[in-house]
Amino acid sequence: MYRFLLTRQWVILTLLGLVLIPVMIKLGYWQFHRHEHKVAQNQLIARSIAATPVPVTTLAAPGRDLPRRDMWHRVTATGTYDTAHEVVVRQRTAADEQSIGYYVLTPLVLGNGQAVLINRGWISAGNDLTKFPDVPAAPRGKVTVTGRMMADETTAESGIKDTKGLPARQVMLINSAEQAKRVGRPVLGGYIEQSAPEPPGNTPELVPAPDHDSIGPHMAYAIQWWLFAAAVPVGWIVLVRRERRDRATAAAEEAEKAEKAEKAEAARETEAAGAARDGGRTAEPAGSGETEAAGDDATPAPANP
Repeated sequence: MYRFLLTRQWVILTLLGLVLIPVMIKLGYWQFHRHEHKVAQNQLIARSIAATPVPVTTLAAPGRDLPRRDMWHRVTATGTYDTAHEVVVRQRTAADEQSIGYYVLTPLVLGNGQAVLINRGWISAGNDLTKFPDVPAAPRGKVTVTGRMMADETTAESGIKDTKGLPARQVMLINSAEQAKRVGRPVLGGYIEQSAPEPPGNTPELVPAPDHDSIGPHMAYAIQWWLFAAAVPVGWIVLVRRERRDRATAAAEEAEKAEKAEKAEAARETEAAGAARDGGRTAEPAGSGETEAAGDDATPAPANP
């Protein structure tokens, strides 16, 4: 009844289903873990943004990677801008998430002689990407900056390729270790994404706070993968039953055709036999008539005296 499952087509289909089920389950868990990571990150961002600002030196130090727990934490830094070592970061998006331009990255020299990188915000790229753009001047004298503490960017984390051979004072990644080589003084690990004070004329355009309300589609994707995994055995059973029904229907039709053919053959044989019998009965009386006629025509011989 189910011997068709041993055919090549069904063996391949069954093996494919057995492979797809664990793969889809694993993809579901992968999306689920991304969902958990997003939820945890949102909670961290919300706590960090709501926290009371602390001096930047309590979280960062030269040559030290910023721990994840300190990401987005609000900090303050007081010092003077070192505009001579100011650079722009290429291929960055404005708040509208469409316009491409630069981030303005300026070292702020603290009272202890160390520096911290300040992302002062976004400016338009302009028409000539080979020249240093017109950057709004940084405030002179001693200033206090408030912002979110961010970790150094890397290609692995950001996906941005650290292209070499760029025009002077242009970079692809915000990295304190690389900028320390330019500045010539100790630079705190990570950088500050400025949130206050607002620059005159809103230029550079301050980077907006990260979204920490949306959880993304990862949970929905996880459920979809798990439903796909559950649908594989259900679909396999449906196909098996359909195949069995189709084969049974085809076999029944073949049997019915064979039965009709046998009946037709039997009818032809019966008809042929009847015709043969009728032909035999018709030929027999004709022979008897000839004999009788011959007898009537014969003249008896005269008797001897």
